[in-house]
Amino acid sequence: MLPQEIIRRKRDGQMLSGEEISAFIRGVTDGSVSEAQAAAFAMAVFFQGASLNETVALTLAMRDSGSVLKWSDVGRPIADKHSTGGIGDNVSLMLAPIAAACGLAVPMISGRGLGHTGGTLDKLQSIPGYDIAPDQSRLFEVVRHVGCAIVGQTSDLAPADRRLYAIRDVTATVESVPLITASILSKKLAAGLQTLLMDVKVGTGAFMQDLGEARLLARSLVDVAKGAGVPTVALITDMNEPLADAAGNALEVANCVDFLAGRKSGTRLEMLVLAEVAEMLVQAGLAATVAEGEGMARSALSSGKAMETFARMVHALGGPADFCERPEIYLPAAPVILDVPAPTGGYLAACNGRALGLAVVDMGGGRRQTSDTIDHSVGFDRILSLGTAIEKGQPIARVHAMSREQADRAKQALLASYRIEANPPASSPVIIERIG
Repeated sequence: MLPQEIIRRKRDGQMLSGEEISAFIRGVTDGSVSEAQAAAFAMAVFFQGASLNETVALTLAMRDSGSVLKWSDVGRPIADKHSTGGIGDNVSLMLAPIAAACGLAVPMISGRGLGHTGGTLDKLQSIPGYDIAPDQSRLFEVVRHVGCAIVGQTSDLAPADRRLYAIRDVTATVESVPLITASILSKKLAAGLQTLLMDVKVGTGAFMQDLGEARLLARSLVDVAKGAGVPTVALITDMNEPLADAAGNALEVANCVDFLAGRKSGTRLEMLVLAEVAEMLVQAGLAATVAEGEGMARSALSSGKAMETFARMVHALGGPADFCERPEIYLPAAPVILDVPAPTGGYLAACNGRALGLAVVDMGGGRRQTSDTIDHSVGFDRILSLGTAIEKGQPIARVHAMSREQADRAKQALLASYRIEANPPASSPVIIERIG
């Protein structure tokens, strides 16, 4: 099949067959389809869209462009969760060990920071020695013996997605629901999952700032994953403020250890982590109801099993054996730590999450270009939640920076991202909607 004929048919709004899509993606993988042709295909999909059957075929073709992991002798249900990204969204760091402590196997293929949002792999690289790119044999061994492993995409998992995404990134074709869906799911399904939970963020700190758009993406992810044979549930969750009370790589890892030690109980973060683990347990058949699943997750947390699992995962992937006992010894610390005092009294009423995330990037906690080196030590912590009553001069966060000048700039950026009002804002649920 000629690539240009496949492009022409999609350009003209015609329906592509599974065979045509598979042939085109094989060409993307082996290089017989040029970058210009791949870009033209992406643009055609961007403008013409894709049906459910076409998106399923595209997802499967991209999944099958490389290795698909097989978990024949793990003895646990294989499950995972994926977030579309946000500020202070370190859920994966706690969710994986809690889910594993409850009996799931979680081979979590994660990514780096994108734009103003933090990346799970960047956070884990705050830990000395942690190997985010183990070979398959080591990945299998860690998942079998620990129950979870949070690692990056290897070169042989969904290679077509890597090439097509790089082309989309420079041809203004990223914002296409079918292409986003196929990109996310091809990598996740290549991990050999039996069930999947999607966390679709919406709000000022998310890529999706409109609830209607978030619903459209969530529905696409659920329907396409099911069409590909993997039962999937999506939660649309609030990202109008940082999810954790920290934003920055090492600071979010420290927050994770505090969470697993029980020092973040009663927070929006705890509510979401436990709810997502509960959904995963129900999907896998280990819990009959979400309430039962949440009880199992709470028990794994309070008993210390989740902390033990996280510690074992860190050590199995090359990190210090006593990391969870002494994280402050190993995590990089910024030389300048300053309070950010409130300029006036009142209530924290609103937050521009994107601006807050960009302030972390500006300090070096994220990348402007793919070649940039991350400074894992910088960011914010002790961030107060929206609705908190504050007095003038009361710290609403702390900034961790490399210099006083950088800290002062970050303080102003954080203050500019918050609005303080005389009356408390209306409360917003952390879980807005469930799509399954």
